[in-house]
Amino acid sequence: MKDKIMDRWSTYEPFYVVLGDKKVADIIITNHARSRWIDRVESEKTGFEDICAFLWDRLKKEQVKPYYKNEKDVYVVEEDLVMVAEFSIIDNEFDIAGNPLHKMIIVTFLGRMSEVIELRDLKSYYSWLRHSRRMTLIKNSRKRK
Repeated sequence: MKDKIMDRWSTYEPFYVVLGDKKVADIIITNHARSRWIDRVESEKTGFEDICAFLWDRLKKEQVKPYYKNEKDVYVVEEDLVMVAEFSIIDNEFDIAGNPLHKMIIVTFLGRMSEVIELRDLKSYYSWLRHSRRMTLIKNSRKRK
């Protein structure tokens, strides 16, 4: 994502976008995230480049926010699309001040809050999921005995 030219002739600065305490300079989409994008977000523009371009544009427009204030993994894009992301430091990439740059690894897309009402409160949604899975496991273990 190096697309910013500095004032000096023929000098490029690694371009990054600040997201919380991270300086995002690259986006990586996992295969799982791509399949979830196709299932839950959009079925037309499904290439890795399409998804990266969409997210990079939203990052530059500051439309990617943490889901909860203290949450470091779950983010909301355009106040609707919920995604899970991890960050890692890019080796040998620094900004002008010498601070490390990060790559944003998109783990999965959970869906749009406008379509899936349960995504509006993730904590209760995940506790419900854990409970329903636990109950399914208990039922299945009863059948085996």
